[in-house]
Amino acid sequence: MSAAAAQGVIKIGEINSYKALPQTTGPYKHGWLLAQEEINKSGGILGQKMETIFRDDNANPGDAVRVAEELLTREKVDVLSGVTLSHIGVALADFAVQRKTFFFATGPMSDKVVWEHGNRYTYRLRPGTYASVAAVVPAAAKLNKKRWALIYPNYEYGQAAAAAFKQELKKLQPDVEFVAEQAPPMGKLEAGALVQSIADAKPDAIFNALFGSDLIKLAREGRNRGLFEGREVVSLLTGEPEYLDPLRSDAPASWVTTGYPFASIANPEHQAFVQTYQAKYKEHPRMNSLVGYLSAKVLAAGIEKAGATDTEKLITSFKSLNYKSPIGDISFRKQDNQSTMGVFVGKTVVNGGKGGMSLEGYIDGNKLSPADDVVQKLRAKGH
Repeated sequence: MSAAAAQGVIKIGEINSYKALPQTTGPYKHGWLLAQEEINKSGGILGQKMETIFRDDNANPGDAVRVAEELLTREKVDVLSGVTLSHIGVALADFAVQRKTFFFATGPMSDKVVWEHGNRYTYRLRPGTYASVAAVVPAAAKLNKKRWALIYPNYEYGQAAAAAFKQELKKLQPDVEFVAEQAPPMGKLEAGALVQSIADAKPDAIFNALFGSDLIKLAREGRNRGLFEGREVVSLLTGEPEYLDPLRSDAPASWVTTGYPFASIANPEHQAFVQTYQAKYKEHPRMNSLVGYLSAKVLAAGIEKAGATDTEKLITSFKSLNYKSPIGDISFRKQDNQSTMGVFVGKTVVNGGKGGMSLEGYIDGNKLSPADDVVQKLRAKGH
């Protein structure tokens, strides 16, 4: 037990890109704090109050590592958690090995966090890039379109998404052709030039992995120039309220996408979460609200099961942890410490001047993993 726990508090050091990504980390923090409030009202963790120290990583790996070290040495936190950006997740996974400390990676989508840079100290909650792509590829293959264009941000997440989409679609549709690729730097999309370049390639369908302001620019410019008319679009993340809400009536319709159709998830536990969140924050939850909420709850459950915040006991606890969440049971795969949290798949819709997402299915994370031998080889590369 740590000094903090001995004094009646279990401290979590939570690192994220709060200033750089307010549209996602704001809802994430709201979800986390709601969960923490519920945890403390029900007796805390091991009879101790849960306390979270939030720190900003400035979207910089070096800053993230420095902050992590300060949280451990100055603030004496019991556990490190957090991260949205992929390259930050990789940096902190490496830090966890160096410091031999438990790290709960809550949101980075880069699979390097659990594969090439994966290690016994790092566990991840949110489904990764490969799982997200695997969730939409069957729908893409059913479209039976031969000529595809790809649009993705030019960094780890986008590059991995494009590579996985090409690889997995080829398996189901060997004659598919990829006739254009556009990979703008994240946050620096020149929408007019990109849309024209894609249109010039005359694709039958488009795979998109842009998000944030880049996605908003693509959706609006593509609509204005007719890029999506008569073309199918398969997209990652577009169905998340974080991105649909700002688009309003400019939201695309009928895109196959991953996301968070919060209003259509019928189970009572999830409906209770939505109602509680809305009552507290006077707004509906976003995808990252759910991720933040589940992160705090799963971490608390893992510590409770471990009976302590000792790193080795936490590792043992998470290996066999099973948490009943509002969207289904969550456990962690032994081959890579990835959670079985799944992916919602559906289509974008526009109703009453607002964008939304229909719910066509929820795919369990266990069904979205490569074969065990593939994962083992990837993890071996990193060691």
